[in-house]
Amino acid sequence: MKKPEKKGLGRGLSALLADVDYLEDKAAQSTSSRAENVLPIEKLRANPDQPRQDFDEGDLEDLAASIREKGVIQPLIVRPDPRDSDHFQIVAGERRWRAAQRASVHELPVIVRNLDDTEVLELAIIENIQRADLNPVEEAIGYRQLMDRFGHTQEKLATAMGKSRSHIANLMRLLTLPEEVIAYLRGGRLSAGHARALITAQDPLTLANEVIRKGLSVRDTERLAKAGPRGEEKPRQVKERKDADTLALEADLSANLGLKVQIDHSQSSGNGSLRINYKSLEELDNICQILSQQLP
Repeated sequence: MKKPEKKGLGRGLSALLADVDYLEDKAAQSTSSRAENVLPIEKLRANPDQPRQDFDEGDLEDLAASIREKGVIQPLIVRPDPRDSDHFQIVAGERRWRAAQRASVHELPVIVRNLDDTEVLELAIIENIQRADLNPVEEAIGYRQLMDRFGHTQEKLATAMGKSRSHIANLMRLLTLPEEVIAYLRGGRLSAGHARALITAQDPLTLANEVIRKGLSVRDTERLAKAGPRGEEKPRQVKERKDADTLALEADLSANLGLKVQIDHSQSSGNGSLRINYKSLEELDNICQILSQQLP
C-alpha cells in the first residue's frame, strides 16, 4: 500500500500567513481598478481545489447589488492558469467573482502572483479560515486539510492562527458526526453547540432530527445525548467510567484522524481496547496508510 506524500513548502505556516496578510493589505490599499491589473471576467476561472464550497445566495445577491453601485474595490488575487495560458485562476476572491457575474461586470481588478499548486491550496485554505463568516464545518475541514496534506499539528495551527488548541480540536471532532448531521450544521439548522452535544449520543442522526423538530436548546440536547434512544437513562454497565485523560485522548485522536475513536481502558488491570470507526473503504485505506507509516 503506497504511503501518502506530505508536501511541504519549506517556508513554514507563518510565512504563508504573512503572504495572506500582505496580499490582503495590498488589495485593501487599492481604491481604483486602475491601480492594479484589470482582466476581462471571462479570463478568470475558479480554483477547482477551492476549500470553500458553500456560497450563501442572499450574501451573493447583496454583494452583487453593492458591486452594481460601487464596483469591485478590492482586487482579486490570481495566478496564471496552469492548464490554460490564456486564462487566470482565482486564488482569493471567488465570492467577488461570482457576485460580479451577477452584476454583469465585464472587467475585474486583480493582483497576479506566480504560485505553485501546493502554495495555492494552502493559501486558499488559510484565507478561508481567516474569514469570519465560515460555518464550523468549513473551518474544521480547513484545519483537517492543513494537517492531512501539509503535516501541520494542532499546536502549530493554534499558535499560527491565534486560536486555542481546544477550539481546533473541538471543531475537528464535528467531522466525526454522520454526514446527514454535518449537512444540518452546514445549512444552519443546527448550531455548533448542538453538534458538539450530538457527538456523544448513541444515535446522533435520530437525536438531531428531534432537536430540529422540537427546537430544543443546547442544554436539552446535552441532556438527551446522555440518555437512551427514547430519552430513558442508559442502563448501568459494569465497565469503569472513563477518566478525563482518556476522554481527552479520545478527542485528540478523533480530531487528528477525522474519525470517531473510542478507548476502553481499565484502571485496575491496565488492559483496554482502541476502536476506530470508519464509514467507507477510502477511510479504512487512509487509516491503514497512517498506521503503515509507523512501521520500520
